[in-house]
Amino acid sequence: MGSLQLNDISKKFGSVEVLNGIDLEVADGEFVVFVGPSGCGKSTLLRTIAGLEDASGGTIRIDDEVVNGKPPTDRGIAMVFQTYALYPHLSVRDNMSLGLKQTKTPRDEIVQRVDLATRMLSLEDYLERRPAELSGGQRQRVAIGRAIVRKPKLFLFDEPLSNLDAALRVNTRLEIARLHRELGATMVYVTHDQTEAMTLADRIVVLNAGKVEQIGSPMELYNHPANRFVAGFIGSPQMNFIDAAVVGDTSAATLGIRPEHISVGSEGGDVEGVVSHVEHLGADTNLFLDCGAAGLLAVRLFGEHDFAIDAKLAARFQPDRVYRFDRDGIVMRR
Repeated sequence: MGSLQLNDISKKFGSVEVLNGIDLEVADGEFVVFVGPSGCGKSTLLRTIAGLEDASGGTIRIDDEVVNGKPPTDRGIAMVFQTYALYPHLSVRDNMSLGLKQTKTPRDEIVQRVDLATRMLSLEDYLERRPAELSGGQRQRVAIGRAIVRKPKLFLFDEPLSNLDAALRVNTRLEIARLHRELGATMVYVTHDQTEAMTLADRIVVLNAGKVEQIGSPMELYNHPANRFVAGFIGSPQMNFIDAAVVGDTSAATLGIRPEHISVGSEGGDVEGVVSHVEHLGADTNLFLDCGAAGLLAVRLFGEHDFAIDAKLAARFQPDRVYRFDRDGIVMRR
């Protein structure tokens, strides 16, 4: 249960096309993340799968059943929203059980399902509280619990961590990963945060301007991006891009090198620059070099390092880690 197949999905709002030719297969129990910049169509694609938007073209199958035209309640899905969408006048227990009551699920089964979700999400102490009495992280756990009790074929998450502070985002992300392992459920998750995508996904779908740029495991996308867009979007700090002609390389239009694949010294580098900014992160140091025609170069160094602003440094690239892109931004070789 829980497989998803999208064939040639398109979506238009009037004359504006926001999804174009989306093809995707999600296996039972897989965790797939849609990632991309704002406006790329990832939330629209999720809402189309859910039935909250109608596809303008193409076919959506859940468990090999075509669901185009079916309302969300008949698709076997449960959706967790960014804004929690809890009923403020109901307790945690009633928020989680309301959907089951509406479908006339037997009372004993409702109690059993709510108790199970409560234990999984450590909500035992909050069952009689209302949403206003909960923290943001607790509210999001209630929203996830409401999805769990429905036993859906497919869980859909629409940027569920965006309203949480940094610490809560990490904790809730770990809880979602644990739930996926325990439930063995199929999950499709939308985020603009590539760190969430890298740490949660079995596979990532990178979207740009309504089209799929690449699909693969996190490390496949990191180590083998298909094009410049994916190479620049996956990874933080993002990959450096340099006009190949500036460094005397005639085999490509653009060179790409990740910040962690650059070392610095006093001489003997591929490019030279002056220190324009230093970020001290404790475990790492991010160094930014103004390299003139080669542009601003980000360098990621392990551990703590001190560099004076305007200090002159030479940056050396690991030769087997340099990506080469043609004029269309397609990876040629590395």
